[in-house]
Amino acid sequence: MGMKLRVDGKEIPLNEFVEKIISGSVVGAVTSLKGIKEDWKKIEMEISK
Repeated sequence: MGMKLRVDGKEIPLNEFVEKIISGSVVGAVTSLKGIKEDWKKIEMEISK
């Protein structure tokens, strides 16, 4: 599984542990939603304040 983090357009490097924690949390939450198939290809999120 691959993950990229960008803040204001700047890519932030992630170590393997942080990548696994964040991607695992997001995948777990998203795949528990109704209507999400098990064979998903890509999840995109955008967070603004």
